[in-house]
Amino acid sequence: MWGVGFAMNEQGSQVMDSEDIRRALTRIAHEIIEKNRGAEKLALIGIRSKGVPIAERLAKMIGKIEGREVAFGSLDISLYRDDYQTRQTSVGRTEIPFDINDRTLVLVDEVVYTGRTVRSALDALIDMGRPASIQLAVLIDRGHRELPIRPDYVGKNLPTSRKEVVKVQLSEIDGEDKVLIVKQG
Repeated sequence: MWGVGFAMNEQGSQVMDSEDIRRALTRIAHEIIEKNRGAEKLALIGIRSKGVPIAERLAKMIGKIEGREVAFGSLDISLYRDDYQTRQTSVGRTEIPFDINDRTLVLVDEVVYTGRTVRSALDALIDMGRPASIQLAVLIDRGHRELPIRPDYVGKNLPTSRKEVVKVQLSEIDGEDKVLIVKQG
């Protein structure tokens, strides 16, 4: 039984729809502004691939609230992954069109799971410079950490088993916004 608020279909159990995602990102945007006392020297960096549109949405929301443009970039961590040698992956582009030194960076991803992706992203950022601080924002925290990494901003805590996969679909990539839990075979 999936419980109240879960809709089951052939793709899995839908746990968030587009309005849920919008509300979660709006709340995260306000939390980022509050914690950082505004948006001065703030920059958002999305981890490729699905962290990028989330970071861009957050940057636009924060910019609208604060009345100023918020720096935004994208980070490919392929070469920093600890499983790079065994994983079939292509290297994408990192596009950070601003100096990260002495800035407050908010690293953005769609799901935090073991923490290994975030560790790779931190390594990549530190190789680029010395930010004043790095914070982490995620749409979904599903638990099961293998490294001591905890997000500063979370859209939804979603306890899962290791036999489940959290699929985040975003309109920019998938044509619609929703979050599903899918059981693995």
